[in-house]
Amino acid sequence: MAMRETWIADWNPDDEKFWQAKGKFIARRNLIWSIVAEHIGFSVWLIWSIVATKLPQAGFHYTTAQLFQLVALPGLVGALMRFPYTFAVTTFGGRNWTIFSASVLFIPTIALGYFVTKPDTPYSIMLAVAALAGLGGGNFASSMTNISFFYPDRMKGWALGLNAAGGNIGVSSVQLLTPVLLGLGIVNLYQGTPGPGGFYIQNAGLMWLAPLAVAVLGAVLFMNNLTTARSTFKDQLAIVRRKHTWIMSFIYIGTFGSFLGYSAAFPLLIKTQFPAVTVSIAFLGPLVGSLARPLGGLLADKIGGAIVTLWNFVAMGAATVGVLYFTGVEDFTGFLVMFLILFVATGIGNGSTYRMIPSIFREDNLQRAAAAGETGRAAALKAASIESAAALGFVGAVGAVGGYFIPRGFGASVAATGGPQLALEVYLGFYAVCLALTWWFYLRRSPLASSAPSLAQARV
Repeated sequence: MAMRETWIADWNPDDEKFWQAKGKFIARRNLIWSIVAEHIGFSVWLIWSIVATKLPQAGFHYTTAQLFQLVALPGLVGALMRFPYTFAVTTFGGRNWTIFSASVLFIPTIALGYFVTKPDTPYSIMLAVAALAGLGGGNFASSMTNISFFYPDRMKGWALGLNAAGGNIGVSSVQLLTPVLLGLGIVNLYQGTPGPGGFYIQNAGLMWLAPLAVAVLGAVLFMNNLTTARSTFKDQLAIVRRKHTWIMSFIYIGTFGSFLGYSAAFPLLIKTQFPAVTVSIAFLGPLVGSLARPLGGLLADKIGGAIVTLWNFVAMGAATVGVLYFTGVEDFTGFLVMFLILFVATGIGNGSTYRMIPSIFREDNLQRAAAAGETGRAAALKAASIESAAALGFVGAVGAVGGYFIPRGFGASVAATGGPQLALEVYLGFYAVCLALTWWFYLRRSPLASSAPSLAQARV
């Protein structure tokens, strides 16, 4: 298979000889460039988490609730974009869709670079510009769907965890680099002098133009489409009728939705609750959460995704209680430590829940074909591969709605009570429900749960 071969027809990663001879090298190359494109997608998606904190200094007179809405809206749009992006890979090819999805990100970055230099921009226009950043949110669904086809079942947890972590860490990158680059007078398209706040706020968008060009070129030169990954929309839509699709979507709101929502809200939350603290420290949250994600996938590969997810929700609940306490006593050190623990837990939970999905669909399809012999088993495994890939994107899309509701919840809580405690109490109750669902459907040993793959059966 030539390095520049666009479509690959012969692909069987579960064949050890094939994998060792050439499969792993091709898979690794596609994973690397998938991570690059997804990383930038996340960066563009979450860029408003920093931009919103700078708008008042740049001369924009928006309320705190309006600023939280600017932070939240890209999360909602990104979640909605994940649905079509999920099915795009099997229709157009992973390489082709990566090129397209990276290219369209020039739109939100250039739009941001222009409008943030205009303090008289109506709020409705700024909402539309923020919504465009949601295009970056769709990349995760297509990227994860694509990479799931490249790796053997035994390595999916690690590969998907690494791919997701490389993307998730884009949140940390944008929150770390943006405040620094806002002070640099780099060459830009619209304004060569600082804005009203004395900094180059337009750089928040324009800083990503060169990296986007690299991502597009890398996808063109080094990625591949898999013929075996093609399927009809009807075949993939079968996941909507699977109850485990909806159960795992709900659970994933608790893990990834929390990671995304907290990442988006963290800088503005620090600014409103601890005004003396610089928001540049906010990058630590998504950084530790992103780095923890491969660990969640690895632990799930070793001891089972369901047990990791269960205890992870226990940790998330405990950390949330800690955040509540230290917010109440206005102790920033304790607040930061508890939030970092919460971020780590969301990362581990992201990895473990995503590892559960291929196992659940594999076992579910095998059970359905148990009486059909070897031919039925082969057909079941192929169906499981298609369905689990579609489910990864679908679950990721539903889970991403947390990126909207968590910042909106914080904004409503601050507006109503002056603090985020009410929102945190609601999130704590949600984690309790997620824990109960994980135990009921994937760990409980009783006839009522016999239709769901157990930890012992599927190693989920």
